[in-house]
Amino acid sequence: MRIFVTGGTGLIGRALCKALSENGHYLTVLSRDTAAAKLKCGPGVELVDSLEVWTPASRFDAVINLAGEPIADRRWSESRKRALWESRVDLTHRLVEAMGRADQKPAVLIGGSAIGVYGSRGDETLDEASTCQGEGFSERLCAAWEAETLNATALGVRVCLLRTGLVVAPRGGFLAKMLPLFKFGLGGRIGDGGQWMSWVHLDDHIALTRYLIDSPQLVGVFNATAPRPVTNAEFTARLAAALKRPALLPVPAGPLRLGLGEMAELLLGGQRVVPKRAREAGFEFRFETLESALRDVLG
Repeated sequence: MRIFVTGGTGLIGRALCKALSENGHYLTVLSRDTAAAKLKCGPGVELVDSLEVWTPASRFDAVINLAGEPIADRRWSESRKRALWESRVDLTHRLVEAMGRADQKPAVLIGGSAIGVYGSRGDETLDEASTCQGEGFSERLCAAWEAETLNATALGVRVCLLRTGLVVAPRGGFLAKMLPLFKFGLGGRIGDGGQWMSWVHLDDHIALTRYLIDSPQLVGVFNATAPRPVTNAEFTARLAAALKRPALLPVPAGPLRLGLGEMAELLLGGQRVVPKRAREAGFEFRFETLESALRDVLG
């Protein structure tokens, strides 16, 4: 299968490209820095730096759109918000336009999104049928991103939207930022610790993506989260226990809001999300519990 990928150098993208290449698929990866991407994506991957590669003669069987600047690596200034919007919403708009140039359209588009689209909902259990009520920047960003992706349906392309939770991975991602403090016994809950953390193991995210590509009957929204979300207090306690360290130093909400501004809601808000549609479709998560996921990534 010939697959076009954006965001192939990110945490999920690198692992996904490796898995797809090893499975015999032919990948074309869009990257602004093809030299750096070559090191991250590995051999056997074609790298392009422009969507002009899409011509009437283009033949891609599937498209996976994971592009997007990291959302939690710095405070959300107005310029940072523009970069986040352009790398997701605007790029997806141009990608769908590019797909429209091909005489033979891809069979499926797997579009990235995030569970932040639901907004912060306390203890309410959320599945794919739940409404998206939030009005903050992250909610509006995800909603606009999804809307641009869904425009591909007008081309006759099957569209699946992956609303991704916190990705638990052996290297990189949010866990890599937490580990240094927790390894020194300096970790703890954030705020009151009651906010929900809906997470997914990297391997399960990749497996679900491949499952959707290979299942032509599946369409629409799928939550890429493990079946058992946990609160922040439980997450930090289990992470500390896995490292055999205490977790006694909570991070107060006030200083977080003062230091991070609007972005603090990513840490202080939360969503209790379950992958109802993926499980109904027959997908089986390898890592259903946080203990099993942490045991795998921490060795």
